[in-house]
Amino acid sequence: MKTKMKNVHIDVKKFLKELIKINRRKLKNGSNSMLITVLLVAVVVVINLIVAEIPEEYTLIDVSTQKLYTISDETREFLDGLDQDVTIYHIVQSGSEDSVVVRMLNRYDEYSDHVTVETKDPVLYPNFTSQYTDEEVADNSLIVVSGERSKVISYGDLYEMEYDYYTGSSSTTDFDGEGQIDSAISYVTTEDLPIIYTLEGHGEVEMGTQMTDNLERANYQVESLNLLSEESVPEDTGCLLIASPQTDLTEDEADKVIEYLQGGGKALIFADYTTEDLPNFERILENYGITPGGGIVMENDTSHYISQLPYYLLPNIESTDFTSDLISDSRYVLMAAAQSLDIMDSYRDTLEITPVLTTSEDAYEKTDVENMTTFQQEDGDQAGQFNLGLMVTETVDEANDLQTQLVCFGSYTLMDDQTNSQVTGGNQDLVLAAIGWMCENDTPVISVATKSLMMEYLTVPEYDAGYWSLITIGVIPAVFLLIGAVIWFRRRKQ
Repeated sequence: MKTKMKNVHIDVKKFLKELIKINRRKLKNGSNSMLITVLLVAVVVVINLIVAEIPEEYTLIDVSTQKLYTISDETREFLDGLDQDVTIYHIVQSGSEDSVVVRMLNRYDEYSDHVTVETKDPVLYPNFTSQYTDEEVADNSLIVVSGERSKVISYGDLYEMEYDYYTGSSSTTDFDGEGQIDSAISYVTTEDLPIIYTLEGHGEVEMGTQMTDNLERANYQVESLNLLSEESVPEDTGCLLIASPQTDLTEDEADKVIEYLQGGGKALIFADYTTEDLPNFERILENYGITPGGGIVMENDTSHYISQLPYYLLPNIESTDFTSDLISDSRYVLMAAAQSLDIMDSYRDTLEITPVLTTSEDAYEKTDVENMTTFQQEDGDQAGQFNLGLMVTETVDEANDLQTQLVCFGSYTLMDDQTNSQVTGGNQDLVLAAIGWMCENDTPVISVATKSLMMEYLTVPEYDAGYWSLITIGVIPAVFLLIGAVIWFRRRKQ
């Protein structure tokens, strides 16, 4: 009995020793595992910290068709030349951020050391926007600031809307954030902006909304001018706009315009057909070798008009100092109810007159518009090629490189929003190019296309649809069945 108890005691001791050894090995292995775990966690944390410092353009891939979250090469080139510090304040309440706007702002912040983006919550900073505007600022609006200059970009201006007149509904079609931000940065970093004075008081045609927006986006200041109350055209005029007056200027007003032009002034003049006599207005044009034709131009050449309306003209764009881009891009302009602009037989030799827009050689002009009964060419209608746009230059002080510049068009429909949309902006591009040439605008104007938000559908031809249907429904399942059958047959043999 004693022997048995002794044996049991010895076995227990051995068991305890083995158990201690096992526990030591486990503890050692557990310590190693814990150390490895800690190291892995540390590596992951370090990697995340490093990745967090990498700009989003390298960590987030923009797979959108229109590159909605990527700044264009034009913007990059513009930012590379920026030498002033700019702050973009994103006015938005926490939780209401527009992700598209946020990502676009991040791109600017990351790309240029001169651009800083700050978010200002109007709840936390209720009086912040009052430093820059008296108007209410909606969530996701932007305020761009450099030095003493600032510009507010309304949230609504970042997107373009399309209104359906049939259903009464509207939809967001394009994102224009990049173009608006570039324009604002250009505005706040430029001290002297060209001013366009528009003559008023004679029933002039009002400027379209799109044209106004485009001029502001190109950083022109647009101001009205009443020459009855002003002694002269202001000295700070970048360009004088005379938009198809329906009643005549006074003799004194015409003298003021001529005096301004003779001193090296710039003018964009629209001369629409009217039944009113405008001798003082026409005297301004005649002083620069131009006389209005006094009728409505029609086209016989079907490639030079649209919608079976021979007075909706698609004129030729002639090569000039400001039309080269339009010609190289094969752009069109559209003019409705335009009158011709004739070059006078005799004018002073210091004038250089160049056609800008011309008709085909098969055009004709209806001069008795009030009694016109048909659009077709009739006996008595003057036929041939007509000028619908002219540019005039005259050097008035060669030593100081001072030059008068004038551009005249025979129809104000070039400025009309609806007409402009029919040629995808060609009209306003022409007008902006003419103004830019005359103003010699040194303000950087970046042409960045809006980015479409409309859904794009994949159109698959019927032949391709049938081909891929056969592949996915027939061929691929048959291949899998064949492979399965081969495997089953081999296993059965074994």
